[in-house]
Amino acid sequence: MNRREPRAATKQGNRDPNIGANGGFAAAEVLGELQAGRLLEAQVRCRQLLETGPGDPELLHAMALIYLNAAEYDHAVEWASRAIRQEPKPSFLATLGTALRRSGRLEDASKVFDKAIQLKPDDAALWSNLGGVLEELARQSDAVLCYRQALTLDPHHLEAACGSAACLHNLGRFEEALVQCDLCEQLRPHNAATLSLRSVVLRGLKRYEDYLADARRAHALDPKNAGLCANVGDALLLLDRLEEALEWFDRALDLLPSFKLALDNKSKVLRRMHRFDELMTTYHQLRSIDPSDARVELNLAHDQLWLGNFEAGWRGREARWRVSGLPIAFPDGPGAPWLGEARIADKTILIYSDEGLGDAIQFTRYVPLLAARGARVILAVQDSLQPLLSTLPGLSQCVARSDTGLPEVDFRCPVMSLPFAFGTTLGAIPPAVRLSAPEDRVAAWQERLGSRDRLRVGLVWSGSLGHPNDRERSIALQSLTPILNVDATFVSLQKDPRPDDGALLLERTEIIDLTAHLTDFTETAALVSCLDLVITVDTSIAHLAAAMGCPTWIMLPHTPDYRWLLNRDDSPWYPAVRLFRQTKSRDYATVIERVHAELSVMTASRRTT
Repeated sequence: MNRREPRAATKQGNRDPNIGANGGFAAAEVLGELQAGRLLEAQVRCRQLLETGPGDPELLHAMALIYLNAAEYDHAVEWASRAIRQEPKPSFLATLGTALRRSGRLEDASKVFDKAIQLKPDDAALWSNLGGVLEELARQSDAVLCYRQALTLDPHHLEAACGSAACLHNLGRFEEALVQCDLCEQLRPHNAATLSLRSVVLRGLKRYEDYLADARRAHALDPKNAGLCANVGDALLLLDRLEEALEWFDRALDLLPSFKLALDNKSKVLRRMHRFDELMTTYHQLRSIDPSDARVELNLAHDQLWLGNFEAGWRGREARWRVSGLPIAFPDGPGAPWLGEARIADKTILIYSDEGLGDAIQFTRYVPLLAARGARVILAVQDSLQPLLSTLPGLSQCVARSDTGLPEVDFRCPVMSLPFAFGTTLGAIPPAVRLSAPEDRVAAWQERLGSRDRLRVGLVWSGSLGHPNDRERSIALQSLTPILNVDATFVSLQKDPRPDDGALLLERTEIIDLTAHLTDFTETAALVSCLDLVITVDTSIAHLAAAMGCPTWIMLPHTPDYRWLLNRDDSPWYPAVRLFRQTKSRDYATVIERVHAELSVMTASRRTT
């Protein structure tokens, strides 16, 4: 039985405790037939009894239970409603609420369970049932409150404990969810569903070894469950045990060949292993299952770009507008969408930063090309970028994206669609527009930094925690400390360091940290102007430094973002960039060793000149 559904009053060995003296024995006779699994006999007997007592509420309720067990929910609603009109018992309301819930009438079901609770507020099952309905209505926080009340009334209520754990997991309240999962395991030990729920909560807590252990235990109890096989594979993927993960996703697919989640995760493994032929086969399988899945189309587009197939990649990226939940933005309003076809001479076009800060910096190189076609170009970017990008050549106006009133335009195009609109190929990438900071701001930073007697090196070691690839691209400051023995002046460009990094930064006095003065990208650009080199992971600062022409060394994961391509240490997007790639997943130690060696050579060369 689904934990989200209330227990039927006809469960084997249970009798409705609300059967009364008048008609109670007759209803009990019908329920006995129903509990024995003789559905037709129960229905026939109930109709016979109703001929002599047509208004008996217990018999009307018994008929509702018969139709509920027969999955004829509209009839169950009708008979339960008739019983309630005779006598509004909480048990009758519970049956009506269950029938409404199973028929998909969730709002009505919530109102019925609420009324039942008003009549019998000390009934844990009613609170749990209301919680289940609210959970299905995506009112997770309200559902948690109902489950909590059910557990207060009955600390051993399994359905409430499981429901509470699931809702807390969905809300991202993983520590609380784990407490409820542990209760579920006490109430129902050695159960695959309970262990599976606990395992995904552990995943949310990033306790990946524990996630794997519980996922394996759940699978051992239910080895033919494809979803449990996929969970084991997912845990192994998170632990970088890629060959094993692939084996478990294949097990899941042997059990359920059309299992999209397992195929999608398999594609992640194949991408990380750089097994491209198999990866493309997996995409073909995914598209055959659901040709309309825009997320598959977008992932394929990124891999095409990664492999240098720009024509298919840029075109495929337009699928992003059909993918729900992506952190992209584009304004509704005046102006026709433009993707390169229409003539824009003497027209006004709005270019809108639709994705990240680094993306905006990278692709505003197309602004002068638009102006060269005779367009009046208006650029809307994130507030922190607006002052810096206002001086782009060919730009008529630069506005902050937070401005409430965007100007009237003839056309509009997202920044990230510009490569597609211009038909950009790997061999014909437009040069970056050279960015610069105001001279007075540069002078202020020169004064803050003091004498320039050694090589100045800017450092960035982590990006946003919210980035989907953050675990791959970011490193701890502690990992970067081996390079600090090089004869250079190190300057932090790292905004909002994580707690451990912030504490270490205070200890490592050889790193100058003046980031409190970095109020926007103009200030950051002014600081970069005072540096000889920037060493960074893949963040917006990499794009800023490279677009300024500052030598920029980017430390990349084994499977980097598509824009950095594969198997090369330079970038066709930025002449100033040098790429330092992992040779295997999450192995930044060897990357830092190479950076250290090259930095030592650079500083030695500087001393001899």
